[in-house]
Amino acid sequence: MKKLSYLTLILIACLYACESKNSQKALLQNLTQYVDPYIGTGDHGHVFVGADVPFGFVQLGPTNISEGWDWSSGYHISDSTIFGFTHTHLNGTGIGDLCDISFMPVIGNVELAKGVASDPNSGMYSLFNHNTETVKAGYYAVHLNRYHIDVELTATKRVGFHKYVFPATEQAKVIIDLKSKLNWDAPVDTYLILEDESTVSGYRHSKGWANNQKLFFTASFSKPIKQFILSEGEDVQAETELKGRGVIGQVLFDTKDKEEIYVKVALSPVSIENAKLNMQAELPNWDFEQTIQNADEAWNEELNKIIIETNDDKVKRTFYTALYHTMIAPSEFCDVNNDYRGADGQIHRKGAFKNYTTFSLWDTYRAAHPLMTIIHPEKIGDIINTMLTIYKEQGKLPVWHLMGCETNCMVGNPGISVVADAILKGYDGFDKELAYEAMKNSAMLDERGLKYLKEYGYIPYDKEEEGLSKCMEYAIADWSIAQVAKQMGKTEDYDYFLKRSKAYTYYFDKQTKFVRGLSSNGKFRTPFNPFESVHRDNDYTEGNAWQYTWLVPHDIPGLVSLFGSSEALIQKLDSLFIVNGSLGEQASPDISGLIGQYAHGNEPSHHIIYLYPYLGQPWKAADRVREVLSV
Repeated sequence: MKKLSYLTLILIACLYACESKNSQKALLQNLTQYVDPYIGTGDHGHVFVGADVPFGFVQLGPTNISEGWDWSSGYHISDSTIFGFTHTHLNGTGIGDLCDISFMPVIGNVELAKGVASDPNSGMYSLFNHNTETVKAGYYAVHLNRYHIDVELTATKRVGFHKYVFPATEQAKVIIDLKSKLNWDAPVDTYLILEDESTVSGYRHSKGWANNQKLFFTASFSKPIKQFILSEGEDVQAETELKGRGVIGQVLFDTKDKEEIYVKVALSPVSIENAKLNMQAELPNWDFEQTIQNADEAWNEELNKIIIETNDDKVKRTFYTALYHTMIAPSEFCDVNNDYRGADGQIHRKGAFKNYTTFSLWDTYRAAHPLMTIIHPEKIGDIINTMLTIYKEQGKLPVWHLMGCETNCMVGNPGISVVADAILKGYDGFDKELAYEAMKNSAMLDERGLKYLKEYGYIPYDKEEEGLSKCMEYAIADWSIAQVAKQMGKTEDYDYFLKRSKAYTYYFDKQTKFVRGLSSNGKFRTPFNPFESVHRDNDYTEGNAWQYTWLVPHDIPGLVSLFGSSEALIQKLDSLFIVNGSLGEQASPDISGLIGQYAHGNEPSHHIIYLYPYLGQPWKAADRVREVLSV
């Protein structure tokens, strides 16, 4: 009788939990309807287009045959070519990589290459029309004109789910391309194996921006494979497995008109076996429509963390698309059992945290990571533990980490600010002494200009390119360390790093009221043009003196002191938004979205508008924010 009562209570509890969860879903607003993934696909936006879920390892989407800076994500709205649907993409970055594990449905014998845009019958690529695309959060669809094949894509965190609708043919194929590459990436070791009549597995190891990428996968087909052909270059193999630098597999079928073939592709940074584990855990069935719905619900749940009130759907479109873009990365870089590949190149089993990758920290430490501490508190422990583990494995906090590799891209020590922010906001779940050690040791290395910062108190332009920008970014990180040191009672460290955080003062020229490059003998660089920017070859990283003079968010009173008064600083700040001048022919195209010399399209300017409230004129910030939103 007691057993029956216990079972009854358990049943009631389960029913209540299910009902509660359904009630919570019912209360969510439909916010994915406002997400427009096309925003940012033009100009120099570099955004990802395709199917994924928040912070997922898989970003499954179309990849154009074009290469270059505007194709850093693999897709640009000006392009109408697709050579494959690849399972990893970057989003919004200034350097191109990834686009791994390409699947391409075709018909007939095609050249096993990407092809060239001038010849629509070359390679395996197909033209498409943007009016046949459907692009939503967690879903992508397109019609391939060359083959008359309809493609639909969706995803879980670690599994890409494909749906291909073929015409009637005896030459239907899905090409698994481990050879083709985009931009800086290139394969170094690839492998394919036909495991049974419906399963193909393999790996792709490559070298690019991230210099040691290793990605494993397994693919399950909904229909038995008629024939499997392997090749590398001109060498066609009749075997069931092949290892080489750029292996390509052809999976052949007979199809009836409008026959649907589904493919599930699970990824792992560790092994083929773990890829199979990921598929079994995340997508054991073949319910494509339910997977689309699940992806939409995953996005909707995250988007509902911020509700804005407006009757203007254009404002909602802008806001929720921007919020969507903040959750494509960082990406989970571990398997469902928490196995992961570390920065040391080793496999670590059953980690005590979820390991992440794609830390574009110069881009994200200013706003995206602070936002994460507000709306994604459940992820902060894993994010910080990932960073501390990277420190233990490579000897410093991440600078710009991708696929377990340090790229050392951009300037400063942005990882320090992210870790400090978590500590100062009271987050737990990680070792704070280790965190402090990681911050301090990362700041005391001799690399990337830090040697000169310790020697001179600033970084001279005749010792290090972009020394001014590096030093001003280091000053922000040093201030962050000082605040943590103060909280932890480390007085000597507090004094040291607080002093270093004022290194920006060396660069301030009281005559011109700009920060300027300073030599090792204390002379300002001449000639001086506050408008000019020379990409990678002067004092300012993706900016000029007009933009970098304000890069002191940690010490606004100190900046006021340099100008002599708040009134003088405000006058100069007002001028920033109206003054005109040429950046020069060698300026980075990242310096965009100009209002006067304020560059909203690039990171060093993002905080500038918000200086006004600290200077006692918040209404000017409100006016400028509205202006930025309208241009």
